[in-house]
Amino acid sequence: MADDVLSQSEIDALLSALSTGEMDADELKIEESKKRIKVYDFKRSLRFSKDQIRSLTRLHENYARILTTLFSAKFRTVVQMNVVSVDQIPYEEFIRSVPKMTLLNVIEVPPLEGRVIMEVNPNIAYAMLDRMLGGRGEGMNKIENLTEIETKLLQTIFDQTLDSMQEAWSGLAHIDPILGDFEVNPQFLQMIAPNETVVVISLNTQIGEATGMINICIPHVTLEPIIPKLSVHYWMQSTKKEPNEREIEQLKKRIHTAEVPVIAELGRTNISIQEFLALDIGDVIRLDQEIEQPLLVKVGELPKFFVQPGKVKKKLAVQIIEDFKRGEQDDEW
Repeated sequence: MADDVLSQSEIDALLSALSTGEMDADELKIEESKKRIKVYDFKRSLRFSKDQIRSLTRLHENYARILTTLFSAKFRTVVQMNVVSVDQIPYEEFIRSVPKMTLLNVIEVPPLEGRVIMEVNPNIAYAMLDRMLGGRGEGMNKIENLTEIETKLLQTIFDQTLDSMQEAWSGLAHIDPILGDFEVNPQFLQMIAPNETVVVISLNTQIGEATGMINICIPHVTLEPIIPKLSVHYWMQSTKKEPNEREIEQLKKRIHTAEVPVIAELGRTNISIQEFLALDIGDVIRLDQEIEQPLLVKVGELPKFFVQPGKVKKKLAVQIIEDFKRGEQDDEW
């Protein structure tokens, strides 16, 4: 760890103290052995590595940026959101830390199991309502007195954040978030066992004149299927996916039915703008193409064949003579 690395001056001072007898090497060894013993709380098991926590932090920093853009456009005021902490704690501890009266959005994230909780500070929630209804964005804390209209408006606001969640998670997993229950008392949310590990992401939020926290609680069971993708090795690896037979057949069918422009050039010439503007019906334009020379056919913008002109059932047509070979012929055309 970076904190355990000594600078050169500290190393010199330590060696000097040992040589002069100010410090005893045996005492240092005893102290070091004592430091190696750490108290472990089995109720607070760590199910995620630091690497995985960093990946979740990056994901929700992106989520905070997307929400900032969404809320700024919706509420037409200054909005700032940033991740202040990402912790793994027992679910029981999360419930105890949540205020008795708050806004709790329960979000299902199929095809993943479990449900995600978005806890929104009432101060922030009322600031959103105030801005929606034409106010200055002032917050208040009277969540127990929510009217049916206020509840419906808040549900509409948080329902619009689900697309942002889907976008933020797209690099990790394809989810289809659905807003389920809407609660104000955390005691009614017994979704998982009290000792189950959850990841809590805290977003410091400012909307208008109000500030508060938005906490996102994700159970371990929800993240378990995609835990390998949280590793840095997953983001850094460059494995090439081999197409299967079905994909190859579909590509062949699409290529066979694709339409491309085919153009047979009768010849070329150069005229001035004045001559072009003076052209009229019946005028003749002399081309640089001799009658004996084959015509060039282009597929798209690329020369492809040499052909000779003719007719088929009284319709103009061309007959392919040979392929256009790249090389010296490129200079001629």
